[in-house]
Amino acid sequence: MKARRLPLGLGLGLGLGLMALASAALAQGVSQAPPPPDARVFAMMERISAERIAGHIRQLAAFGTRHTASDTQSDTRGIGAARRWIEKQLRDCAQGTPLQVTMDAFVEPPGPRLREATELVNVVATLPGASAGTPRERVLVVSGHYDSRNGDVMDAQGEAPGANDDASGTAAVMEMACAMARGRFDATLVFMAVAGEEQGLLGARHWARRARQQGLNVEAMITNDIIGSPRGDAGQHDPRRLRLFADGLDPLLRLLVDARSNSATSADEQRANEALRARLQPIALAGGSEDLPAQQLGRHLKAVGERYLSGFHIELIQRRDRYLRGGDHLPFLERGYAAVRFSEPFENFAHQHQNLRTENGVVYGDRVEFTDPAYIANVARINLAGLATLAWAPAPVRDARIDARELGNDTTLSWAASTDPQLAGYRVVWRRSEAQMWEGSALLPPEQTRVTLPLSKDNLVFGVQALTAQGHASLASFPLPLTR
Repeated sequence: MKARRLPLGLGLGLGLGLMALASAALAQGVSQAPPPPDARVFAMMERISAERIAGHIRQLAAFGTRHTASDTQSDTRGIGAARRWIEKQLRDCAQGTPLQVTMDAFVEPPGPRLREATELVNVVATLPGASAGTPRERVLVVSGHYDSRNGDVMDAQGEAPGANDDASGTAAVMEMACAMARGRFDATLVFMAVAGEEQGLLGARHWARRARQQGLNVEAMITNDIIGSPRGDAGQHDPRRLRLFADGLDPLLRLLVDARSNSATSADEQRANEALRARLQPIALAGGSEDLPAQQLGRHLKAVGERYLSGFHIELIQRRDRYLRGGDHLPFLERGYAAVRFSEPFENFAHQHQNLRTENGVVYGDRVEFTDPAYIANVARINLAGLATLAWAPAPVRDARIDARELGNDTTLSWAASTDPQLAGYRVVWRRSEAQMWEGSALLPPEQTRVTLPLSKDNLVFGVQALTAQGHASLASFPLPLTR
């Protein structure tokens, strides 16, 4: 198809109530008005209950300890009682809905943080989407970890209520699963309460490794870890602020190091890593180190979360996690999936990984009274809005290209025609290289897969999205340069 050049200020009708505008004002950072919010998202957000979240956290803390190696036989104490309780709550929510609850059990061999071989169990609730069972089934994953620890990571007997780390994330994921269970989505949604995080991200690593082995199309993964309080250790308090860690470059660099050292543990993993490098390395080499899938997911979650929860500020941090810490998104990132982490705005380290005690008037320990259920409920609503809008969106655009064969001050983009049944059009987005979020956009009809914009390819970063009639957008695809 011959490229269609967009004059400045030209509107392109989609016949769907959407209007495109490519103008100098957009290039300077003024975005066009988005379509109206989806009422279905608000309806599901209203089902999130701070009271239920508070009850979930109290019950999880009441098991005394949920250390990965703690008691599995008792019905009142230890990780076994906790996982069976989580399973029951999810099965109760699943009644009369398509939600499917399974116990994903595996045996982890002894390691630096496990003295002996231990059975671990991820509690998994899956809501099949319209694409379920197809060769390109889209899968969206959200998790919290239900294991806990105190000051000694090897202490499987001492008290470790783990109210914030991470009963808060587990309770939020449980609430999301129940709120979304009756919804209809194109993508499959997976809600996970994973084990073994404190022993080395073991539950998440097991699930991510198996997903990669099975070739699952995990389009996005979110972990919620330490989302329990908007208060910091210096008295800071901001109940309308949330941190989102999103960076895909560091795992790619690790893949490149592994390739040089041949450190993959198996031939299958080496082949998988080679495929990941082939997909991600060209983006980074083309100047897209800030436009890898994880960063695109971060942009989506920030934009949607702030739109559907008015007044909330999501601090998008281009770092894979905090210094000296890590979360369950990392095993997904390391396997090439777009994966990010939500965490509270400030942290009080007296309330994390501590034995229960009071010293010099300071109360230590991860106790229930230091959590804020209303804040956690809002974090759950932000997750829900991001997941729902992405699950209703078409699959990402394939084979996006930017024509770099000639000098010029225009930008010509092209991409493969989408076969997604939800497709209603495309959106080209752009921003200055120093800007974090998209600043301008132009809408195109579904039959158009090539466009020339009166904007300089040398000055701006571009992306291409697929849209539904309601305006739900896929993650942006970074256009690789076409040089011959």
